[in-house]
Amino acid sequence: MFHNSNCLIYAKLINLVVILLVVFKNVSGKVVFSMFLYYLCMRYISNFLRGKMLFPDYIFETSWEVCNKVGGIYTVLSTRAKTLQDRMKDHVIFLGPDCWYESQSPYFKQDDNLFADWQQKALSDGLKVKVGRWDIPGEPIAMLVDFREAYAHKDELYGNLWEYYHVDSLHAYGDYDESAMFAYATALVVESFYKFYLCENDKVILHANEWQTGFAALVLQHRMPQIASIFTTHATCIGRSIAGNNKPLYEYLWAYNGDQMASELNMESKHSIEKQTAHYVDCFTTVSDITATECKELLDKPVDLVLPNGFENDFVPKGATFTKKRKAARKRLLDVANALTGDDIQDDALIVSTSGRYEFRNKGIDVFIESMNRLRYDENLKKLVVAFIEVPGWVAGPRQDLVERLNSGKQFDTPLDKPVLTHWLHNMDHDNVLNMLSSLGINNAKGDKVKVILLPCYLTGDDGIMNMSYYDLVLGNDLCVYPSYYEPWGYTPLEAIALRYLVLQPTLLVSVCGQIQRRENIAR
Repeated sequence: MFHNSNCLIYAKLINLVVILLVVFKNVSGKVVFSMFLYYLCMRYISNFLRGKMLFPDYIFETSWEVCNKVGGIYTVLSTRAKTLQDRMKDHVIFLGPDCWYESQSPYFKQDDNLFADWQQKALSDGLKVKVGRWDIPGEPIAMLVDFREAYAHKDELYGNLWEYYHVDSLHAYGDYDESAMFAYATALVVESFYKFYLCENDKVILHANEWQTGFAALVLQHRMPQIASIFTTHATCIGRSIAGNNKPLYEYLWAYNGDQMASELNMESKHSIEKQTAHYVDCFTTVSDITATECKELLDKPVDLVLPNGFENDFVPKGATFTKKRKAARKRLLDVANALTGDDIQDDALIVSTSGRYEFRNKGIDVFIESMNRLRYDENLKKLVVAFIEVPGWVAGPRQDLVERLNSGKQFDTPLDKPVLTHWLHNMDHDNVLNMLSSLGINNAKGDKVKVILLPCYLTGDDGIMNMSYYDLVLGNDLCVYPSYYEPWGYTPLEAIALRYLVLQPTLLVSVCGQIQRRENIAR
């Protein structure tokens, strides 16, 4: 993985072993003794590589979710940061997008004294970057990169990416440009830091997460080849698109051509940067055996390593704190349900939820709603069920009628208008969840044994209705359901298990050769 002087040292050590073997065999004729010497030399080399060469001096890790809470990758990076920080002591540096510009990020504490000399040099070179610490356990160094000025170099960047790596940016749309400009600016920041503080004797890694930062890996691969590159895809763009377009993914994975499907589904550019990054970095990894099979089939590149999903569970409250927070979360969830529906829902109700990105089919939101609908007609159901769908939508704002009811502290016996959601949406007529609830006649009428409520916002503690963080609110659940079709075992179920809740997921049966055979329909 590392280059230049380290490889030369390794080669010299191997040559030394061979020379010593020849000399000792000629002198003594003792094959056994020569093999013993070989063993000792190889042990020495192994220890040398492990202690001197394979562990990096610096790690630069970049993701769109560094200091930017969007999804599960934020959880993984932020919870394992303390371990890296303890081991590397400020030699691990996280780089994320500056989405706040002149405002203050809620996840970041700026420190102008960190690398103050370099900050001045970077600014004089036209690089705008905030330096400080990520406000998480371990408080690792983080840099928020302002990438707005990178747009002036967009055409040049895309031309070079095509010339050097055959990355097709002609069909770009949506968030492709934004991601590319962030990653390009990030590469320039890493290059500037390296040239200011480091040299070729330093063992340095850039770890890029997801396609959004693949641009950074390729730019540095060309400009700074002495920096080793790792690319981790947590899911493939084209795999997600196939599944999201109601096409069978796992059953026919072996038959798909990734390039052909990217053209068919208008995903050429995102697929291209992801595929070419996988092919050109020093080390390509993913997070599960399922996704590894997907990479091999759709990106035409087997992964070098599978790094399973995982994180530290230091966000889980202990003992009396857990009990207190669970009680508060249950009360809030039931208060909201009562205020919306005008029903008298008691504490013995079963609270169920699903959560994650708002990908209606991929995350199995359709399956979850259908399951709740069937449960409404189950004669064996003895408990009242309150089901929350916690996915971020296009929120217009918290419902003021609901806020007034909650603040009054009174018990109401009439429902609010549209008692199936907590926040108004900009796209009320086109929201998939609301449309499916309406088509099934789920309106949370009084007497219904199953209530379904859409909570369409990021739970950061200031949404205006729940006003609790996701980790605090999920403590109120009795059951978490994640019926995902795509990425069937991600971070959200792991979080729920860490919080000690029963988790229900679809079963993916995998044969010995790793081909997925079927998906179990949990709505059954």
